[in-house]
Amino acid sequence: MNPTERPPIASFQLTVDVVMLTVHEQKLQVVLVERPEDPFCGTLALPGGFVWEGESAQAAAQRILSNKVGAEDVFFEQLYTFDAPGRDPRGRIATVAHYALVPETLLSAGLLQPNTRLMPVAQVTTLAFDHDQILQKAVTRMRYKLLYSNIAYSLLPLHFTLSQLQTVYETMLGQVLDKRNFRKKILSLGVVEGTGERTAPARHRPAGLYTFRQHGYTEFDEPAF
Repeated sequence: MNPTERPPIASFQLTVDVVMLTVHEQKLQVVLVERPEDPFCGTLALPGGFVWEGESAQAAAQRILSNKVGAEDVFFEQLYTFDAPGRDPRGRIATVAHYALVPETLLSAGLLQPNTRLMPVAQVTTLAFDHDQILQKAVTRMRYKLLYSNIAYSLLPLHFTLSQLQTVYETMLGQVLDKRNFRKKILSLGVVEGTGERTAPARHRPAGLYTFRQHGYTEFDEPAF
């Protein structure tokens, strides 16, 4: 090619892919779909699809999130744009990846479609397209964000115990946290408050119930851990 000539302007199609993460059976799990058609027919992939005419990438991702798991009021944000040539065998297709934290109650309520399943992130091997890369980037971003924001609210009921909150943190971070230090730090951040209620009597002493002071994204003044 003549150095004074420039290549043709690239022509793109645009898709979105959504990494839906949850805590299920004390494991970090992700929602996957089995592709019903080529390319990669029969291979597991992240939920996604093409952006419709007149639709933003964020609106398309929200549509897919709602259609797949019925989730709307959850933590959800744009992750990254993946546009490497050859990432999609159908042609030059870029994807704007998003990720969401979906409460287990939605996923255990039978709302998943027949071709949709939950899988522990640690057991995911090869996904279609470049979805392995997208998944790993989402997990890394989520773990970083968990340290300086209240995004755990998206995985818990309105009222919860500190033990339940710690389980969510440990599962999402993939590490065991000291119980006393965890409680001291969480309470010092001022992001949760006691409700004055306790769990129903059981084999063990009833535990105090807490709630997030703010439902919706907010950042801490200092890192949690």
